[in-house]
Amino acid sequence: SPKERHYLIIRLHPVCKPTLQTCRSTYCCPKNTFRSRIQEIFQMYFFPFHSLFCFYCASQDKYFFLITENKTSNISLTVAVSLVKEQKMDLILQKLTELGVSQIIPVSTERSIVKLDKERFAKKKVRWESICKEASEQSKRTAIPTITDIMSINDLTKLDYDLKLVASTKEKEKLLNYYLQTIEDCAKIIMVIGPEGGLSDREEDILCKNGYDRVSFGKLVFRVETAAIYVSSIFNFYSSMRCNNDKFI
Repeated sequence: SPKERHYLIIRLHPVCKPTLQTCRSTYCCPKNTFRSRIQEIFQMYFFPFHSLFCFYCASQDKYFFLITENKTSNISLTVAVSLVKEQKMDLILQKLTELGVSQIIPVSTERSIVKLDKERFAKKKVRWESICKEASEQSKRTAIPTITDIMSINDLTKLDYDLKLVASTKEKEKLLNYYLQTIEDCAKIIMVIGPEGGLSDREEDILCKNGYDRVSFGKLVFRVETAAIYVSSIFNFYSSMRCNNDKFI
């Protein structure tokens, strides 16, 4: 519920191996959230505030803490991916969360095998959000990606982004590197990934007439889940370099 506060506790004891523990509490106080040992150091991820708290337990009633901010890039990536079967979708949600994707859009396309009505999607969305939350905790991510309602190709044309890309088997020359060179700070990027076999010619044309650019993944043809992870990995690597002011060699 909105009143609940979610914590991810990572114990950093000098002797014991790190352990992971998720807690819920209505009090923003370590002693009311979990038991801690004196002289124990641990971290707490507070999801509503997207903050990392570092605590030192001096005594049962004294805690010293420092709020630290994760050094993140200003580049925000949204992945719009065609609906696929349950196991593949679970994998996509988990890995895209771990790779720092900001938003995930499930898309209904002409070649989509999976079709969901509103009732079935509502149940699926609860499960999908749970997968994203668990993946955020596991990867020490302080922001959980949002999952939108199912969109159509026409819905995607109405979205406002700085860079709009669509994975295409037609495009042979323009790879992701071509577009990475044009990205600026605070960029909002959307990548559309079609179903097995790709988007239909009509769907690609609709997107390209509305500001989307075709991009190639090279000579190889990926499955949907592979394409989504591939794209997210590249943008994660690139944004990490930008965050550290590094350059490609």
